[in-house]
Amino acid sequence: MTSIFDLSGKSALITGASSGIGSHFAETLTQAGANVVLASRRTRRLKKRAKELKNPHTEISWVQLDVTNRDSVEAAFHETATLFGRIDIVVNNAGIASQGLALETTERTWDDVIATNLKGVWLVAQQAGQHMAADSRGGTIINIASILGRRVMGGVAPYAAAKAAVEHLTRVLAYEWARHSIRVNAIAPGYIVTDMNRDYLESPLGEKAKLKIPQKRFGRPEDLDGPLLLLASDASSYMTGSTIVADGGHLQSSM
Repeated sequence: MTSIFDLSGKSALITGASSGIGSHFAETLTQAGANVVLASRRTRRLKKRAKELKNPHTEISWVQLDVTNRDSVEAAFHETATLFGRIDIVVNNAGIASQGLALETTERTWDDVIATNLKGVWLVAQQAGQHMAADSRGGTIINIASILGRRVMGGVAPYAAAKAAVEHLTRVLAYEWARHSIRVNAIAPGYIVTDMNRDYLESPLGEKAKLKIPQKRFGRPEDLDGPLLLLASDASSYMTGSTIVADGGHLQSSM
């Protein structure tokens, strides 16, 4: 019996795929049978990761992509569509973070974070929507939000503002693009341990943060596999405009 989460024959583009959650997502979709293009600015890491994921059952490729640059986004989608014929799944994962109190945040920092985490999500989603709308079969777009778009935390004002906007953008695009058989949903992770944040999460401050999570642990990238496969597959064919929170109950403890 074929699994409803099976992605065989589907093609996917993942942004921010050179490391962290994006890199893990590439493995998850590949194991589910999808052909995958990894996209990021860091080509050396992309090449290495694509080589690691290579297998006889799916096609794996990579493309350099700066999500803040429209020409770069258009070129990445053109290359992906040329390689696979069409694009079924787009995981809008690229993002950056910054630390600093709002009173001290520079305009440059604000612009950089908003450009990647909001404008970049918009540029990628719009390009995905245009490709999918041109194909009668549509597709699915998965935006990566964050619980920090819903709860208050000091020192991350531009990041939190961008992630809150990503959730609302997800709902707007879902409403507009349903007529084109395009589903737009989001995943809002809590604290997920990656190489980028491992030092902080394993520090005394991180241990204090862990105590606020009802499950009393930080998430692992594989904790997002279920939400990802649900939204990427036909198992979520009647879902659009939704955000799946995966945070060990963290949001509940903040209410």
